[in-house]
Amino acid sequence: MKILSVNAGSSSLKFQAYEMPEEKVLISGTFERIGIDGSFYTIKINGEKIEKSIELKDHAGAVKILAEELINYKVVKDLNEIEGVGHRVVHGGDKFSHSVVINENVKDEIKRLSALAPLHNPAHIVGIEAFESIIPNATQVAVFDTAFHQTIKEDRFLYPVPYDWYTDYAVRKYGAHGTSHKYITERISQILNDEHLKIISCHIGNGGSISAIKDMKCVDTSMGFTPNAGIMMGSRTGDIDATILPYIVKQTGRNIDSIEKSLNKESGLLGISGVSSDYRDIEASRLSGNERSILARNMYIERIADYIAKYYVELEGCDVIVFTAGVGENNANIRKDILNKLKVFGIEVDDELNENAKGDALITSKNSKIKAYVIPTDEEVMIARDTYNFSK
Repeated sequence: MKILSVNAGSSSLKFQAYEMPEEKVLISGTFERIGIDGSFYTIKINGEKIEKSIELKDHAGAVKILAEELINYKVVKDLNEIEGVGHRVVHGGDKFSHSVVINENVKDEIKRLSALAPLHNPAHIVGIEAFESIIPNATQVAVFDTAFHQTIKEDRFLYPVPYDWYTDYAVRKYGAHGTSHKYITERISQILNDEHLKIISCHIGNGGSISAIKDMKCVDTSMGFTPNAGIMMGSRTGDIDATILPYIVKQTGRNIDSIEKSLNKESGLLGISGVSSDYRDIEASRLSGNERSILARNMYIERIADYIAKYYVELEGCDVIVFTAGVGENNANIRKDILNKLKVFGIEVDDELNENAKGDALITSKNSKIKAYVIPTDEEVMIARDTYNFSK
């Protein structure tokens, strides 16, 4: 059975087509910098990597090109050979604690929850409806990033606001990137042959979150009521003093929708550097001596290290720290500088291992009191497994 796994991020679209249940990858790729100058996509098939530059204004355009390439590269003769399409959906609120087959009610709920994930849920709907149109006979499945965090206890998922905000309006921490954190949890437990680990999972990409995990279950996570909480991100603020919002309203006369746009799309690395929300651009600018890019990077590192330290205390120790996602997997200097901020915990980076990390890789020395690994996340295979189970 052919299953397509789709993972739409705020500025990206990752995909993999599988032959299931063997989990054989037939083709994979990523559309990057969607809605940003310099957009392109990469396809990997039969050991070959093909990169093509193209203007990608939105996710709908990326989906159209993806469908064309599946036929061009003879993955399928007809799109109807794909029997299931699994969609990563960032926010399921308190409505979804597991994956579901998509119907009109599910789509309506995802749309309703767009206020909680304004950079993602609207993109998911575009992708879902595009694939429904292109492959109408396939089973469409939603795999929710919030599901893994349902094990967080009330004293950690509640905010210290009037209690009726929770009971009447469902204001609470939901988290995100759960599909990635779940994969990392399962993978590092396999590597270390131990299901009773204390894990700090660092998903660091254009969006980013840190999770504290014990005995395969999520204890706490940095993202909150929406994905705009926790660490500083590509274009999101992360944690800030909430009273800044009414202050800016009064000072500028801007409405709340305008300010929300700034918090989600004009802040973070982009807001501080003035260069880009893409860390690769920040790094290039920093190396050329741009002072605001240097500042943005320093702030980024501090906030990630702060959350790791917080979760070390919450877990009462830590066995392993794992870096994953675009920045976490590909930038050795960021990993080193974050871990060096945490030397007080007895962490010791092995520079050679860190610089040459490929695939699942240990990056700390034998003397380090806490192990640190780089593990490429595989949200797509997690999505494909759930989709296959609904499609067979």
